[in-house]
Amino acid sequence: MAKVMGWMVLVVTLLAGRAWGSAPPTAVFDVQFVNSSPADTTAEETARVARLGQALRAALAKSGRYSLVDMTPWAATLAAKPAPRDCPPCALEIAAQAGATVAVIAWVQKVSNLILNLNISIRDAATGQVLKGGSVDIRGNTDESWDRGLKFLLEEHVLEEGK
Repeated sequence: MAKVMGWMVLVVTLLAGRAWGSAPPTAVFDVQFVNSSPADTTAEETARVARLGQALRAALAKSGRYSLVDMTPWAATLAAKPAPRDCPPCALEIAAQAGATVAVIAWVQKVSNLILNLNISIRDAATGQVLKGGSVDIRGNTDESWDRGLKFLLEEHVLEEGK
């Protein structure tokens, strides 16, 4: 019964958004950096993660498909929980409490200085269902490779029409 209600809420929300031109309230969590390489995380990587999060938020808002919810009031709650990638149900609960119907969880995994991947999961905050998402591997740990990776991920998996 709960799943049926969740689906009904999702359908009504999506139809209402299309009918009135509004975008769903969306919680975009800070991008998580997962360093599985033997090298320490650098200051440049930390700065890139922050910049990637800003660029992601800006692109989603600019698209008109998402209405970003201010997550600042939830910073202390988020800090006390596992990172969104590590506990999607925790993130979805906080997103719903913040008034969001959609949650965006993104992370970068560093395998080595040559191999990294960017990941985005866009989920229904009530049901956890993945609405959109994708992953892209990038080669090279530079500002340019990260920017290109995000651009590709957004164009091909998140903001593309009909998917």
